[in-house]
Amino acid sequence: MAADFLARIKQSPVLCDGAMGTLLYAKGIFINRSYDELNLSQPDLIRGIHHEYLQAGAEIIETNTFGANSFRLGRHSLADKVRDINHAGARLAREAAKSFDVWVGGSVGPLGTRIEPLGKTSFQEAREAFRQQIEALAEAGVDLLILETFGYLEEIHQAMLAARDVSKSIPLVAQVTIDEDGNCLDGSDPQTFVSKLKEWGADVIGCNCSVGPVAMLDAMERVRAATSLPLAAQPNAGIPRSVDGRNIYLCSPEYMASYARKFVAAGVRLVGGCCGTTPEHIRVMKSALRVGEARGKTASAHVVGGQTAPLAVPAVPLESRSLLGSRLARGEFVTMVEIVPPKGIDVRKEVEGARFLKSVGVDAVNVPDSPRASARMSNQALSLLIQRDVGIDAILHYTCRDRNVLCIQSDLLGAAAVGIKNLICITGDPPKMGNYPDATAVFDVDAIGLVNIVHNLNRGLDLGGNPIGTGTGFVIGVGANPGLTDMDEEIRRFEYKVEAGAEYVVTQPVFDLRLLENFLKRIEHCRIPVVAGIWPLVSVRNAEFMKNELRVSVPDTILERMARAQTPELARAEGVAIAREMLIAAKQMAQGAQISAPQGRYSSAVDVLEALGKDPGSKATA
Repeated sequence: MAADFLARIKQSPVLCDGAMGTLLYAKGIFINRSYDELNLSQPDLIRGIHHEYLQAGAEIIETNTFGANSFRLGRHSLADKVRDINHAGARLAREAAKSFDVWVGGSVGPLGTRIEPLGKTSFQEAREAFRQQIEALAEAGVDLLILETFGYLEEIHQAMLAARDVSKSIPLVAQVTIDEDGNCLDGSDPQTFVSKLKEWGADVIGCNCSVGPVAMLDAMERVRAATSLPLAAQPNAGIPRSVDGRNIYLCSPEYMASYARKFVAAGVRLVGGCCGTTPEHIRVMKSALRVGEARGKTASAHVVGGQTAPLAVPAVPLESRSLLGSRLARGEFVTMVEIVPPKGIDVRKEVEGARFLKSVGVDAVNVPDSPRASARMSNQALSLLIQRDVGIDAILHYTCRDRNVLCIQSDLLGAAAVGIKNLICITGDPPKMGNYPDATAVFDVDAIGLVNIVHNLNRGLDLGGNPIGTGTGFVIGVGANPGLTDMDEEIRRFEYKVEAGAEYVVTQPVFDLRLLENFLKRIEHCRIPVVAGIWPLVSVRNAEFMKNELRVSVPDTILERMARAQTPELARAEGVAIAREMLIAAKQMAQGAQISAPQGRYSSAVDVLEALGKDPGSKATA
């Protein structure tokens, strides 16, 4: 098996599993426990997690022995159980893997104590502790050793010496953990730590933990330039954020999968995940790598019943998907008005509103999905009714908040089948914002992952990368907020959305043209048609709500203008006047406008559109 592993990894990528500790914590194991000891006290739990990763497609599973050395176990009065715990860890992984053609990697982590010259533990003591653990893993039959999350070269050196004391032939994967600059925690840069690890006998060199996919990809490109050895990369699922006292890793499976392909393109041969990575991440990464392997082969087809069938079908050209897609493709200025679904089942007002908007030349109506997490009629149902009864294009807001990946695929296939062709893919407002704060959210994916799913469906591929026949033909839109304080993060996410397949973007309402101009400059390198959000304010209180609760940038001059209006009628008129000014200015920069209709006043939206003249859908100037 050792020779097989080294031969395989030199030829094609191998997928490792993800986090063990993340899943144990999620299953109710407190962090003050020794997770390694669970190999003895709760073997079914550990075996079950291994099985989840195997079913997700992992080709290497790591033993639950990351901290199973005498120093770490000693903190739990378990220093005399090193051999038993490591034996059990290897046995459980072997038992889980017996029906799968996979490798078992013996996980070895740092001692958790400083060694000389920075600490009181000597090199010899460290080497002996590692030897004790590795000897037990090798006795129990692991196929390779994975030394991981080492921040100091002197310590991993002792672990590597111990590994070679035990076996000269067992494959050795040596992984260090890095900071945002790509350097080891002791300051060693890639050129330095790669040279040392190679000199000390590593068969595979890599990085894991600490950082997310972006920083790790940068580091692996530098590692690749320093060695021809096979590389390993196992990033965290992003930088953790503290939510209600817990560290939450927010990288979606689709996002991690997109970087799995990039790692392979950069020369990485062992790909996996560290903290925050779950079986769902590994499942989607497996699909992405399978698609990538198929693309990399000279023949891009597979054989079914003696005949070749393409893995993906060409997407329908944008101009042929819908009227909206046609106008976007021709560079024409598009106009859309938002119609919010009712809280009940009576849709007469919304349908008549759509009919009125069509009569004045609006291109499409935009139907949000339970905005601000309020319970309303299905926007998919309303979109279908409007298209059927009015004959105007509907744009379906589709959120990740309420749906797992299976529901997403089912919904989108159904929407395509009944003739809905235009989407805006958004993450969705969290339930705590709405009128049912105790409702739970799903968020299997974020907007970036959702765009990836839709893009694949357009090419006739399901979630697993399997052909489904005819593609769905959606026009893929996304959202953006030019007024966020952290514009670097907003631009970064926008870049990912475009890379995933976004074809147009609708902004949050614009009240400060300088922010829109800045946003457009920042996205010049990845520009897609931009539709500016326009909101006719109805009162100064409405303006304050937009600014302080919806994070929309509303300049003080706008607040002052709204405050000067003495009556509700004058306030609405001033709101329309401001929106007209925004629309006229935005037309010189953007390729469309989405006009909101506060309180369901579609006439207000039309009053704003009158600023464009008789034909609101004229040729865009940008």
